[in-house]
Amino acid sequence: MKTGSAILAVSAVLAGAAPGRAETFTPPAGCEVLVTVQLRQCTVANHYRCADDAPGARWISYADGSGIYFTSLIDAETRWMESYAHETGEVDLLDEAGSTDHASFSALLTTGRDDYDFVTANNFGEVRRYRGFDRLTGERVTIDGVPLERCEFDLSAFDGAGNFVSRRRGMQYVNREMRVFFGDTETFDNAQGDSVTTAQPPASFAFPGEDGFAAAEPIFDCDMLMTALPRIGGRS
Repeated sequence: MKTGSAILAVSAVLAGAAPGRAETFTPPAGCEVLVTVQLRQCTVANHYRCADDAPGARWISYADGSGIYFTSLIDAETRWMESYAHETGEVDLLDEAGSTDHASFSALLTTGRDDYDFVTANNFGEVRRYRGFDRLTGERVTIDGVPLERCEFDLSAFDGAGNFVSRRRGMQYVNREMRVFFGDTETFDNAQGDSVTTAQPPASFAFPGEDGFAAAEPIFDCDMLMTALPRIGGRS
């Protein structure tokens, strides 16, 4: 999908998340929902694809108890192509030319490890360089009937001048068939010295025709106080 069309598509999703929204997630016109994933810590993720997307690409829309807050586009190699933070209006785009080592889901599955070094730029004029790795641990689990593999990751972000901004490290899950990452337990540190550890693994999956498919609202842990917890974003 071309960048301009992608931003319009994300804006359409945002419009659907206004107060009084229906309980069913509705993707932009020309798009179809693939799977709805209920996550711990009161978050639901709807994965969808659009007719104009490149083969293997998918959008992921995250919502908490207040509605949609983050939408991202990944390609078939799980590269972070584009993201939209709904509350701030920040749009981040992958700088393909400025990235020296793109993420490769194929390399991860083939060799058990993928190192990457990529750059993004946003509409506020900020540049971020991300360096890190994903590594399969060899452990396999099944959650709600979906086979997953545990994956260690370590991802650091730097600004355009090379200054440290933040670091995320911990564990994720991957699914080979869907070619996508899911969160698990991670620690987030920033340049100000703040550090927080969260656990936000998938709790249930709903595919077309199943109960909970295209649900717009999260159902797990929504009675917990969430204000101090970092939200999912980036390549999750």
